[in-house]
Amino acid sequence: MTTEVRLAFAHPSERADATPHGDQPLDRISVRNHTVDVEIGAFQAERGVTQRISFNIVVEVQPLTGPIEDDVDRILSYDKVTEAIAFELADERLNLLETLAERVADRILLEPQAKRVFVRIEKLDRGPGALGVEIVRARAASDVAGVEEETPLHPELVFLSNAALGSPHLGGWIDQLQAGGRPLIVCVEASDVPAPQTGHKMTQRRVDLLAIEQNAWVLAATDERCVVVETRTELDWGMRNGQICVWAPSKIVLDAVDGPSAGPKDAVALAAWFAQTCDAQELLVIGADAPEDSAVTVRTMSADSDRI
Repeated sequence: MTTEVRLAFAHPSERADATPHGDQPLDRISVRNHTVDVEIGAFQAERGVTQRISFNIVVEVQPLTGPIEDDVDRILSYDKVTEAIAFELADERLNLLETLAERVADRILLEPQAKRVFVRIEKLDRGPGALGVEIVRARAASDVAGVEEETPLHPELVFLSNAALGSPHLGGWIDQLQAGGRPLIVCVEASDVPAPQTGHKMTQRRVDLLAIEQNAWVLAATDERCVVVETRTELDWGMRNGQICVWAPSKIVLDAVDGPSAGPKDAVALAAWFAQTCDAQELLVIGADAPEDSAVTVRTMSADSDRI
């Protein structure tokens, strides 16, 4: 028991030494005390501020069968480990160290040489000591050289103004869009009913985002084919399974590392930002003017038209 307790708080390299992995010994590389400033955390006090996060990672790798020949391309470089950290931190804002650890481990295990990874992540600024998690993940025996990425989706993203939401043509538009066979994401604006005013920038942003989400639920109640989604996981599943997704923006907007410059009150511009992040084929704006600037092709139509 004493040894187990000591190893629980020891550096991951010591745990790797004490944990056998099959009959063949594996080589190890490590990155220690890699510290970055990042916004992370589930508590409100952790939003809008950065804190120091320390990474200690040990990767067990398949030994090379031939000479290294001093060639960096023949080994699993330390850069692959730090790149995995940087990639996952840039992907989206996370609440949990557990989630970050899982994603970093999964990305490292995409490397053909990587067999098992020990990941320890600690918050350095949340108390008098370091608060963190440690996980161990191994590649399954059936896994081959990495995981094949799924085919990217290029959805049709549709923005519905309040005039469009109240249009008698709404059901017909959805029929036509479904018939096109492309994954479909619908964005809406806030209700015409004025949202409460808080007098505080951060809280007002949340209130305005929630006002958009209220209208998303109105659309879901109007047409049962429309399903409100708030996470990228839900969104990806919905698009791959023929579901019409109505975007509830709060989580994705607030968790975005490189968030939108447009505020919730400029719902069309917000939809254009989301269209870009989704790699949408097109942004169709119904019943409103096109956004001033969009990286995605924009098409507009009147809320009085019955044809898409």
